[in-house]
Amino acid sequence: MIERSEIQAAQRPDAATPAAALRHADADHRVGVLAGVAAYSLWGVFPLVFHLLEAVAPVEILMHRIVWSFAVVLGLLVLRRDRGWFRSVRSLPGALPRLTLAAALIATNWLVYIWAVNTDHVIEAALGYYINPLVTVALGVGLLGERLRRMQVVALGFGAVAVGVLTVAYGRVPWIALVLACSFGGYSFLKKAVPVGAVTSLAVETLVLLPAAAIGLVAFAAAGEAAFLHGSVGRDVLLVSLGVVTAVPLLLFGTAARRIPLTLLGLLQYLTPTLQLICGVAVFHEPLPPARLAGFVLVWVALAVLAADALGERRRVEPVPVAEPT
Repeated sequence: MIERSEIQAAQRPDAATPAAALRHADADHRVGVLAGVAAYSLWGVFPLVFHLLEAVAPVEILMHRIVWSFAVVLGLLVLRRDRGWFRSVRSLPGALPRLTLAAALIATNWLVYIWAVNTDHVIEAALGYYINPLVTVALGVGLLGERLRRMQVVALGFGAVAVGVLTVAYGRVPWIALVLACSFGGYSFLKKAVPVGAVTSLAVETLVLLPAAAIGLVAFAAAGEAAFLHGSVGRDVLLVSLGVVTAVPLLLFGTAARRIPLTLLGLLQYLTPTLQLICGVAVFHEPLPPARLAGFVLVWVALAVLAADALGERRRVEPVPVAEPT
């Protein structure tokens, strides 16, 4: 005979906790994957957005991106009723100088990327984001004194050969790709040292850049060189929308980073340069002769070696449950 206490226990909500927790984890994982795919896909189609603004000076586009990005993230902080966001960053030792330097690096990255898109160098910009993981490994060795594993040495070797091949193919050092990779690698490196959320971090970075951007826009207007309010309404709307264009992928990325393994997130990041490459070849009809394609193939080999090493190291250091995708 079943005791009354057993019936009551079976009827408690926590009796189904393991199954409910598993369903919740699966749903969380799906949301994370979708958010990650969406974030990297949006970053991947950025060339389509900036190409619509090719008649606007890259510096003016950059200044609008800073101003309107700050307006968007400030609005988000107000909605969250977060009044102490700047004070919380200032209270962390070394956080403000790091984010200030990070702001300078991301501004450089944005400016070079905008210029590259609007001068028909989308393919080389895509290359920059392909080689970014290799730059990250190099920064770990150079700045943190990390020891390279054998496969990482092989990956960096392929990456170095690729840069050499592309230098010959372009007839010059692929400086656009290298500046984008190094600036974004340094930016990511600095942000990892500051334990604050994505919205707060972007708010501080754009706040640091805001005075120069605002003064620059006033100077453009005073000199009669401003594109804003001196063209089509559609172009003005697009310039204002750069704040949303910047913030939305970042928020989606933050959602993904909290819900899926970093290994999977690291693999998803290759969506961005792949879509940028497709934009450059299929939409903007930029040339990709065999010599340049060979350089890209070498980079892809380097990334495959790096990804295999990361997966192997993760399995060795932290055993992965059977139910968890790697």
